[in-house]
Amino acid sequence: MTFPVNPAEPASAAAHQAELWKPVLLRAAAALVFGAVTIFWAAPSVAGMGFAGGLYLLATGAALFRGIPLNGLRRDGYPGRAMSAAASILIGAGVTLMVLQGNLLFAVIAALGIGLLAAVELYLGWRFRGRHVLARDWLASGVIGVGTAVALPFFVPLGPHALLGVAGGGAIISGVLWILAGLSLRHDARTGPAKAVN
Repeated sequence: MTFPVNPAEPASAAAHQAELWKPVLLRAAAALVFGAVTIFWAAPSVAGMGFAGGLYLLATGAALFRGIPLNGLRRDGYPGRAMSAAASILIGAGVTLMVLQGNLLFAVIAALGIGLLAAVELYLGWRFRGRHVLARDWLASGVIGVGTAVALPFFVPLGPHALLGVAGGGAIISGVLWILAGLSLRHDARTGPAKAVN
C-alpha cells in the first residue's frame, strides 16, 4: 500500500518518513476502537453518540498533528500545511460534537469534519502521488471518508445507533487501511538501516 522511502529525498524527510508509522498506527487505533464501540453498543443515547463521535474525531485530529513534521508548514506545498488545517477542523468538530447534542447536528458536523479531511486526503494523494510514502493511502482513505460523509445525513431519522453504525463502519474500513499502512511503514523503517549496513 505504501511506497518505499525515496533514497533521493533529503535526510530530514527520510527520517520523518521512518517515524511516520507511529502516528499512522495511532490513527488506526483510534478508528478501530471507535468502530468496535459502535458495533457492541446496542442502544447508544444521543449524548453518548456525541461523546463517542467527538472523542473519535479528537483522537484522529491529534494523530494527524503528531504526523506533521516540524518543517511541514513550509510554503513549498508540503503536506503538513494542508494536514494541519484538516486536523484543526477535525478537532473543532470533535469538541462541537461533545458539547452540542442532536441527531441532525451529529450527522452534519461529523459529515463536515470527515468530509473535509477526506477532501484534503484526496488532494494530497493526487498531488503527491509517487512522491510521498502515504499518497496511495490518502487516496483510499479519502474515498472512504467521502462515502461516510455522504451517507451520514441519510441516517438521521434512524437515530444514534444507525448514525454511529455508519460512522463506525467507515472508521473500521479506514482503520484497517491505516493499520496496514503503519505496519508497512514500520517494516520499511526497520529494514532500511539493515540494508544500508549490508
